[in-house]
Amino acid sequence: MVRHPGRDPKNNPRFVVTNLPGAPRTVYEQVYCQRGDMENRLKELHHGLEMDRTSCSQFLANQFRVLLTLAAYILFQELQRRARGTACADAQVTTLRERLLKLAVWVERSVRRIVLHLPATFPWRSTWQHLARAVGATS
Repeated sequence: MVRHPGRDPKNNPRFVVTNLPGAPRTVYEQVYCQRGDMENRLKELHHGLEMDRTSCSQFLANQFRVLLTLAAYILFQELQRRARGTACADAQVTTLRERLLKLAVWVERSVRRIVLHLPATFPWRSTWQHLARAVGATS
């Protein structure tokens, strides 16, 4: 059953032709759906972090660029994990970048600390503060 808010639920039958052993429901939920989830993670790498940007003429430079992209993705996964209970709990990499990182702030720097002054009308302020505290920032 497919359920959308404000609409009646409707049937959405799925058919998978396979030679894998096991009960059909098990094959669909534990193999087929998991594969689709993995493809979604690869799409996040490709579209959200532009992993395919390997425009350097040397192989090692391109390989390093891909490794940096993967490291950034791991950091985004950690943000996703710590965003549970916030408005960004189910957000993908692109959404997290747009809501939390592409942000103009005023930076105040001293010997002992760095203070980021967020815009007063920033709509994701509480989520940003929650995540900052979750990774060790103090207020």
